[in-house]
Amino acid sequence: MKKYTIHQAKSQLSKLIQQALNGEEVIIANRDKPLVKLTLVQQPDRKKLLGMFKGKISMSKDFNETPPDFKEYM
Repeated sequence: MKKYTIHQAKSQLSKLIQQALNGEEVIIANRDKPLVKLTLVQQPDRKKLLGMFKGKISMSKDFNETPPDFKEYM
């Protein structure tokens, strides 16, 4: 855990963000009193939409055949 003053945080923000992205905990303090903690926000894992039902859905072999009782409407 590294501690920085508000003034240091203003001038080194991109460095502090990179530290947080690397998994380090960054504390921003005002006169040695910790105020905020800069940490990485974890994004929820999104499942892939394409192919998500693969193996879960099947079609019957006679899918394209016209049902016998429907032939009179054609």
